[in-house]
Amino acid sequence: MSVTKATDADFQQLLQDNEKVVVKYYADWCGNCRLFSPKFKRLAEQNEGMAFLDVNAETSPEARKLASVTNLPFFAVFRNGELVDTVAASKEEAVASLISRLN
Repeated sequence: MSVTKATDADFQQLLQDNEKVVVKYYADWCGNCRLFSPKFKRLAEQNEGMAFLDVNAETSPEARKLASVTNLPFFAVFRNGELVDTVAASKEEAVASLISRLN
């Protein structure tokens, strides 16, 4: 599955439309966020049946508040629209571990 860009306008709908959602919060100025993008895409391809979203934390304050984003990059997993867990990390293993909480 590919990574979908999401904004405040469609974030809630995407959470409702997908049982399992993995969100990467980023900012354009964040170097670690850019470096993590290919890893996030690879994780999306390896995890069928989950929606992977890219959310710009600076332009989507409502989506950012839902996960209490503190650092960037920041990752959150949702099940049935409810926040399950979060992690602020740049390591693929930490994000993979977070994703496993949805299984």
